[in-house]
Amino acid sequence: MTADPKHIHIADYIYDLPDERIAKYPKAVRDESKLLHYRDGKVGEDVFHHLPDYVPAGALMVMNNTKVIRARLHFNKATGALIEVFCLEPHTPADYQVSFATRGSVTWTCLIGNLKKWKEGVLERPVDVEGRTVMLRAERLGVSGTGYEVRFSWTDPSLTFSEVLEAIGELPIPPYLNRETEASDLQTYQTVYSKIKGSVAAPTAGLHFTSRVLEALTARGVELDEVTLHVGAGTFKPVKSTEIGGHEMHAEQIAVGRHTIERLIAHGGRCIAVGTTSVRTLESLYYIGVAVKDHPELSPDDLTVTQWQPYDYAATTDAPLTTLESLRSLLDYMQRHDLQTIHASTRIIIAPGYQFHIVKTLITNFHQPGSTLLLLVSAFVGGDWRCIYDYALNHDFRFLSYGDSSILNF
Repeated sequence: MTADPKHIHIADYIYDLPDERIAKYPKAVRDESKLLHYRDGKVGEDVFHHLPDYVPAGALMVMNNTKVIRARLHFNKATGALIEVFCLEPHTPADYQVSFATRGSVTWTCLIGNLKKWKEGVLERPVDVEGRTVMLRAERLGVSGTGYEVRFSWTDPSLTFSEVLEAIGELPIPPYLNRETEASDLQTYQTVYSKIKGSVAAPTAGLHFTSRVLEALTARGVELDEVTLHVGAGTFKPVKSTEIGGHEMHAEQIAVGRHTIERLIAHGGRCIAVGTTSVRTLESLYYIGVAVKDHPELSPDDLTVTQWQPYDYAATTDAPLTTLESLRSLLDYMQRHDLQTIHASTRIIIAPGYQFHIVKTLITNFHQPGSTLLLLVSAFVGGDWRCIYDYALNHDFRFLSYGDSSILNF
């Protein structure tokens, strides 16, 4: 690791991205997007449906199965003012799946657009649910972290919050697309393997996968596994500080099953990660394993990875745990607590100098200039990101969420 990654200058990770290189829509066929491949400083290109050709037989590939929710809600005040309420994460009940299944009333942490026009009072909006008119109400309760606590209630107690969102909510697409959400986005802005509702942004590296690619990987003997990280709005938060030490990472909720830990151990603690969200989940596992090894009394409700924990650990530990030691420690902890799934919060920032423990190959899209995701890519390829991005810019690759993909190796 670098002596102090907090002093990395974000200006060193800026590149010129013309607006016309940002893909506003995906390819008509997902797996016909372009695929950049990188290994040992050499760059080439192919099409995504040939991805299995670049994956070793018998490898373990891990993807994020989160599903984007219709998180954006619009209300009109009697004055005509339009208020946008953007659902970030559940507050009461705090569990995502429990909140979605709750009937009658829930409380979420939200971002609020046009906040100055909603100082008090209850917002109301009629919702048509399968021919029934239901009144949805939103009440601001106070500040909650980086957002506001909002209580939602609706007049038909037989409906779950998930059903209400499906009826009234708008799928949030990235702001840099500079367009409104369209009907096609409801399908194209979800991965074909999305399952667990909770994200407000898609894990976009997975958008290229199709059933034929997944079947070809399986036929090659590649083991496919899934983790869950619910992507928050903070994924689009720009780095405004000169040095990354001044940037605060947002917390993200992760869930990893015991079978995944066992598979990682069987593969020597090595895997291919689909997307930066999978990377953050998998690399966080290592530090959770370290934590429960050092503090076996930790409650399953208190498992968290802080932003600078990896760097602090490296600076203060002469004999860090090996990857397998950490994973076995985590598996032992799960067995002692009779846990089938680890639930934790992570703020991990992966920047140049970071030592990767689990992820050995990365499949990812092309990220915004000066973003923490670009820092992660640079860390993964040993600082050689400009070679990769120059190639992509000079060979007509499409950028960002709906853009093309890459497979990167050490």
